[in-house]
Amino acid sequence: MIGYVRVSTNEQDLTAQREALVALGVDKDVLYVDHGLTGANRARPGLREALAACRAGDTLVVTKLDRLARSLPDARDIADELTRKGVTLNLGGSLYDPTDPVGRLLFNVLGMVAEFEADLIRMRTREGMAVAKAKGRLRGKQPKLSKSQEAHLVALHRAGSHTTAEVAELFGVARSTVYRAVQRAGSQG
Repeated sequence: MIGYVRVSTNEQDLTAQREALVALGVDKDVLYVDHGLTGANRARPGLREALAACRAGDTLVVTKLDRLARSLPDARDIADELTRKGVTLNLGGSLYDPTDPVGRLLFNVLGMVAEFEADLIRMRTREGMAVAKAKGRLRGKQPKLSKSQEAHLVALHRAGSHTTAEVAELFGVARSTVYRAVQRAGSQG
């Protein structure tokens, strides 16, 4: 038995999923983890490793289908890949049987629910960002340097007494930040 666990943010805890998989018979040494990665993205290192570890006769165990995929096409692709390899999919203790019409129906319903939940999360996030922007709270990424620091950086760079790398190190920023500050000062002056 091979286990796979995933949480979408770094703040979330994997303990409940790990304990559930161990209770289902998965050895702690064969648990593959994706921490802070969304299920909507198929390119996840832990998932890739778990799928690569699966051999004919193995069982891939996840607590719920939405831990494996957040879109119905991805869930189907993963299930089909496992079926071709001769690997059984265990969803929280229930074995998925691709030859059973009822099993396929339930799998598709679970996949649609997972996709629906992901769509709701995206919609709520967009709504929250629109409200924050309307209230003036969403201003984007804050600048690395204050106006006076940027002016001082540009003056040092223009004086030619320091290289771009030295100016960047002095202010604790990347060289690209120095280039952008100089470019902004040139377009304003």
